[in-house]
Amino acid sequence: MLTPTPLEELLDLAADVIGCDRRALPAGAAGSPFITLGGGLAQAVRLQARAGRQLGLAVDLAQLLGPAPLADVLARAVAVPAAVPGPPAGAVRALLPGQRAALAAERAAGAGAVCRVLSAELAGPLDAGALRRVLAALGARHEGLRTVFADAPHGPVRRVLAACAPPLVTLEAAGAGGGGDPVAAMHGYLAARARQLVGRPGRPPLVFALGRLAGGAHLLSFVYHDAVADSWSAALLWQELLADYDRAVHRRPLVRGLRPGPDTAGRAAVPARPGGPRAAGERAERLRGFPAAVDLAEGAPRPAVFDVRGERLHVGLDVRLRDAADATARRAGVPHGTVLLAAWALAVGRRAGLERLLVGCEVPRRATAALLGTPAPCSATVPVGCELEGGVDYFLRGIACAFSEALGCADLDSAELARELGVRPDRSRPVLTPVTFAARDELLPARVRAGDLSARFHHGHAGAVTADAALTVLRWREDPLLRLEFAPAVLSRSRAVRLAGEVRGALAALTAASPHTPVEDLLPAPAGARGLALPLP
Repeated sequence: MLTPTPLEELLDLAADVIGCDRRALPAGAAGSPFITLGGGLAQAVRLQARAGRQLGLAVDLAQLLGPAPLADVLARAVAVPAAVPGPPAGAVRALLPGQRAALAAERAAGAGAVCRVLSAELAGPLDAGALRRVLAALGARHEGLRTVFADAPHGPVRRVLAACAPPLVTLEAAGAGGGGDPVAAMHGYLAARARQLVGRPGRPPLVFALGRLAGGAHLLSFVYHDAVADSWSAALLWQELLADYDRAVHRRPLVRGLRPGPDTAGRAAVPARPGGPRAAGERAERLRGFPAAVDLAEGAPRPAVFDVRGERLHVGLDVRLRDAADATARRAGVPHGTVLLAAWALAVGRRAGLERLLVGCEVPRRATAALLGTPAPCSATVPVGCELEGGVDYFLRGIACAFSEALGCADLDSAELARELGVRPDRSRPVLTPVTFAARDELLPARVRAGDLSARFHHGHAGAVTADAALTVLRWREDPLLRLEFAPAVLSRSRAVRLAGEVRGALAALTAASPHTPVEDLLPAPAGARGLALPLP
């Protein structure tokens, strides 16, 4: 029997994670990217992890989700490199990508602008002693949870403490508010005290907060600064915390081995992605003709300086619409997240009277399998060029290709890209990405069991926004839920409610239409909508 080549083995793994016929995939992989073969972020992560674990091969995650044909990306896989020792504990280290911007944002707008909250509603008896042992093990395992920041003559620096367990604080009172929702009330309590919780000098800017709910339940919240973690990191830590808690209550040993830190986990020998002015120039050429800004204020004056204070709306979807979106995604050969991004772009475009627009999409910058298991601020928001044209399936595949193309430029500096496009800095609005999209439903399941506990996750809101309007997919498989965050200084609550309804309407229209129905026939422009775009040079 012939021994399969590394590429053949990788294609077999890809077929397995996508869930398609192994015999048919090679033909499609020769000319199509992973994302248009039905692969999404979750499938890409599984493929990357299995390639490293089973075959000893490193696959670049951004390239895997990028525009190149799948076979070309897999052919560039290399052997997983040996671990490289990191700097010693206590040594001064340069900031990681994203940390400088997060610390600058805190200085400009306060701690509430850079604090995030991800909570687990815990039903069942809680063993506080086991929880504290688990937190100590997490701190020992991940240096990102032991990272502190300090000012230096040439700017902020970071240090990793030799030992520091994430603190656990008990909330005696969550305060009032939340519209009768105790989880929302507790999140509001945490948001109001973000500075005290994550701003202690000489300590890592993060904390776990435990409060009681009715019926003996608890809410355990992870409150963290953008400089130490991103949404991927928070989901990773929750998965490890609950797995360790299950071990602790069953008297099994906890995982205490030190994991690679972000300084070493990213040093894998993967092919270098393009960067610098040349890459920014090439990306800029592809985005010329798209609006530099999409103004949802409908002609109302904007504040001279962008106001980070924000509000949110939850947008529930019934399971029939979820199932219709899944069926449409399968038919078009794209992930369900692409259908939701397309509905968001369609709703925003119709409201602004645009046929093309940029939507900032949250993407992971985790090029190696080691970085997948490392808490670090590695996410980026990249502009995706969305063109509202063609038949429904053509439109959806175009959105998927635009997203994959943007992923390949995730390492580009947004300010550099804006300069290449000739867009001048404007303190009144987010540059290039006034509307954003993030799919976080694949990072965590809706519910997890650990010991006698059942955990249900809730995404908090610290009261700040980074865009005029941001749509986030929080849950999909169970009780599908979207969240619309918006800046009230730009978009009033009543207009935000209408926009949320238009997103539902766009999703319903996309999923009810035939594959060749022209997108421009799906929805009329909302009353009063008009083109408010500033064209790129």
